[in-house]
Amino acid sequence: MTLPASTGKSAAGVDEPLLPESSGGGHGAALGGGASVCGAVFNVSTSIIGAGIMSIPAAMRVLGVVPALLLIAAVAALSDASVEFMLRYTGWDSGHPSYAGIMGDAFGRAGAKALNVCIAFTTTGTLVVYLIIIGDVMSGSVGAGDEHAGVLRELFGPQWWTARELVILVTAVVVLLPLVLRRRVDSLKFTSAVSILLAVVFMLVSLGIAVYALFSGTVKMPRMVPDFSRLSSPFELFTAVPVIVVAFTFHFNVHPIRAELSKTSDMKAAVCISLVLCAVIYAVVGFFGFLLFGNATMADVLANFDRSSGVGVPQALNDAARLIYALHLVLVFPLLHFSLRVNVDELLFPGRRPLATDTRRFVTLTAVLMAVLYALAIAIPSIWTLFEFCGSTFAVCISLIFPGAIVLKDAHGIAKRKDKALAATMITLAVITSSIAIASNIMSSINGKVEGGHATAR
Repeated sequence: MTLPASTGKSAAGVDEPLLPESSGGGHGAALGGGASVCGAVFNVSTSIIGAGIMSIPAAMRVLGVVPALLLIAAVAALSDASVEFMLRYTGWDSGHPSYAGIMGDAFGRAGAKALNVCIAFTTTGTLVVYLIIIGDVMSGSVGAGDEHAGVLRELFGPQWWTARELVILVTAVVVLLPLVLRRRVDSLKFTSAVSILLAVVFMLVSLGIAVYALFSGTVKMPRMVPDFSRLSSPFELFTAVPVIVVAFTFHFNVHPIRAELSKTSDMKAAVCISLVLCAVIYAVVGFFGFLLFGNATMADVLANFDRSSGVGVPQALNDAARLIYALHLVLVFPLLHFSLRVNVDELLFPGRRPLATDTRRFVTLTAVLMAVLYALAIAIPSIWTLFEFCGSTFAVCISLIFPGAIVLKDAHGIAKRKDKALAATMITLAVITSSIAIASNIMSSINGKVEGGHATAR
């Protein structure tokens, strides 16, 4: 499917390096680091796994186990192909290797700006999802006609200070704001390390809960295929596709991670290994989440871990699972906010001096973005709604449509016929599935249906 990793032909037919063995060679190569493949796998996997994992069980409830597993594998394979396309076209322009660089090389300034817009909206949606999940965990959520209490409400009952709006506000101002005001990413390395450890602990706790429930006989095997009696239309199955697409959207971090490798050609192997690892993790979490809660699985599966779960697990273990992952999201939040702030600043203030050196612009933009994120987290009722919207629009552009378009444009004449066929297929599938998902959401909203098994309003 690909040209050799080390050589390729330019439009003029001259052999030139596509993926130089070290970042010191090739066109516009960045200064290299000394990171290993293992380090790159670690970073890519961390970029992939985030809040999206919380909706995988709900996607499995909509599709059934077998179609959901096939969809996870298919999206992972398409993500691998799209990253390979991106790497193939890296290094041809004279600028710093980046996703925006190859988009600009293919489509000019408009292409680079389009990518910036998509990244800004995708990171906005993801950060709003983080706030929604934190609110679900601490204050509670309502979906499909059922109320799921948060940790604070379980411990202290309904109080004015356990209200969702106040809990999210206090978290945003007291906990998150000091973290997002840090001007350098490397200053967050310790919080990032702790967040990764918490994600691993969450996986172990969730697995323990599932094993406990299995041995206690409080759960039954989940459905292997969709239950069409619960769907208003077969097209509702397509609403799960954007959720999986969002879960595998990490493409804007490919070039920064590649730049740290001692051999940049190792990036292809690192991405492949990471996608396989994350696909397995998603499959396991989705299966056991659906196993535990069945048709009652919510868009944010953490909301199911309360006293009404009915799986017979000690509540302390349920609360531990919720709090661990909520804290993980708190610690990951500033890293994603950093990307959001940089992209918004590039869109609004092109050509200005670096944001970190302009205190007034830095603080003002940070405060405005935090206010917008808070308002959206209160206004949007469910993470399923956000995942569907982001996955059907901006995320699908970043992960599938833009890489495919770069190959079809083929500014340097290096794509083979089968590459263009795969790129065209990738774009077609993305457009069709996203259009059906969007249309299904619109029809469900018009008809007052519950989308994906979850209420569209609290």
